[in-house]
Amino acid sequence: MSRYGQTRKSLQEENLAPKKRLGQNFLVHKSTAEAVAHCGHINKADTIIEVGVGLGALTQPIAEQAKNVIGLEIDSGLVRFHREKKDLPDNVTLLHQDILKADFDELYRLSGAPLKIMANLPYSISNPFLFKLIEHQEKVDWATVMLQKEVADRLTAKPKSKQYGIPTVLLSSCAKIKNLLLLKPNEFHPRPKIESVVVRIEFAAGNERLQFRTDYDRPLFTKIVRAAFSQRRKTLLNTLTGGGFFRSFAEGDKKLEKQLTKEAILKADISPGLRAEVLDLNQFIDLSLSFSHILAHS
Repeated sequence: MSRYGQTRKSLQEENLAPKKRLGQNFLVHKSTAEAVAHCGHINKADTIIEVGVGLGALTQPIAEQAKNVIGLEIDSGLVRFHREKKDLPDNVTLLHQDILKADFDELYRLSGAPLKIMANLPYSISNPFLFKLIEHQEKVDWATVMLQKEVADRLTAKPKSKQYGIPTVLLSSCAKIKNLLLLKPNEFHPRPKIESVVVRIEFAAGNERLQFRTDYDRPLFTKIVRAAFSQRRKTLLNTLTGGGFFRSFAEGDKKLEKQLTKEAILKADISPGLRAEVLDLNQFIDLSLSFSHILAHS
């Protein structure tokens, strides 16, 4: 029987099945799981946070390389399965938890250091998970994550491309991203219709060699990026005016609001007639500095 068949049979025997609502796709080949774990560059002193333990295919090789593993699994059936079988290595702590609701302060406390994360993510939570990493970047060393190829391509996209967007800009402002391993659909059960990519995301929290600009208001920068891409076909002047940055100062005067927005864009040495997709990271940061200055003096 193939490894694919064995995985399916194991699930059936335990009255378990991949849950469509959770977007579950289990790794079925031991060699693939080992290759994914190798992408983490794990050492014996590391505590690894594993997101999505599943049947434990990736947990085993991670546990062999790390000091400890804290495994998060949202599926109560799988948590019960592992606790009854006692099949996970002794250095694995299994938590019944949703990573999108997880307390990163608590995970940081349990880990004792900036978080090192390995994850086989359901495609449906890829973007929320990435945004959570960005939100808690000061507590994250690195994350090695399996993503839908389309999502992975967005993270390394360049300006003026269709893939370039909000995740690209926000993540590049605080992390270094590298695509490491392409996985075909037959590596999983059930088989997805698309390819997956293992992506390595390194943050400054655990990497002194990584330097990122910090001379700006990050919440304002995030709001500007989101507003700018909210309607890709519209100009920066229209999308950023629609973002309402100067609404309280304009007191209902839409012409004044648009005028202040135009002034802010021009102050960043950017044409108001451009679209968001042509701006690079530094231009978005310059926009946030310009908006900050005008907001402070309006």
